[in-house]
Amino acid sequence: LGLGKCGVEFMYGKNRGLYTQEELDVKITHLEPKTASDKLAYAAVRVVRILFDAVSGWNHTELTGITKSKIFRRVIFLETVAAIPGFVAAMVRHFKSLRTFNRDGGMLNMFLDEANNERMHLLTFVRMRDPHPSLKYLVMGSQTVIGIGFFILYNISPYFCHRFVGYIEEEACHTYTDIIHAIETAPDSHELASWRTEAAPAIAKGYWHLGNDGTVLDVMYAIRADEAEHRDVNHVVCGIKEGQVNPLYNPEDQFDKVLVKYVENMMETDKTKEIVK
Repeated sequence: LGLGKCGVEFMYGKNRGLYTQEELDVKITHLEPKTASDKLAYAAVRVVRILFDAVSGWNHTELTGITKSKIFRRVIFLETVAAIPGFVAAMVRHFKSLRTFNRDGGMLNMFLDEANNERMHLLTFVRMRDPHPSLKYLVMGSQTVIGIGFFILYNISPYFCHRFVGYIEEEACHTYTDIIHAIETAPDSHELASWRTEAAPAIAKGYWHLGNDGTVLDVMYAIRADEAEHRDVNHVVCGIKEGQVNPLYNPEDQFDKVLVKYVENMMETDKTKEIVK
């Protein structure tokens, strides 16, 4: 195609949901903080986790167990916040590209996709449980505080922000792993057992390509895979230098894969025709 480095500026064709079984089998990983910035980001995440566990009642799950109510209370608000950093990061990089007359390297498209992905998590959950009307005021407050705070921090240190988000996503992987385990091990009489067979919302089936038989449990697996991807991406971009092209997405490589698949299908079709003859 001859795109060179230009293609990453306008091409980002992430197709959500076509996860392999290996990708769905998320490994719980932790990147040990090394620099002072890493340690500060990790400490901040630990504080946020403790406070959020207390507010959502999640720190009592070992005693009272995980229920649908606790899951919805946690994930619905969590996803309204999780969609903020990616959008702010994309916005800051967009503004910088405009005022410096330089390319972004294809990063802002990736972060916009991340933000939209978190939004799709939210839209899926609210199809399953209507949030309390007062929650929108809490969300407005959190968007104001977190949005402005993250905007200021990202202009000061993108490194710190991405490391912080990377550690946040590590915690998200823990949360969804706990939810999946609770669903899979729940006795048949427990309310969570129904999610093993309950049909996923239509929006989730379409977004993650779950098929007609997609269940709520399948949704949880897909969301955990998303969070693991965000975890790895944000940790990786901490090591990307200013002006470097996004190493996580190369449109020419994507086109080559599609072309190879097309040729393989054509060859398979020709073989089938010869057998028929």
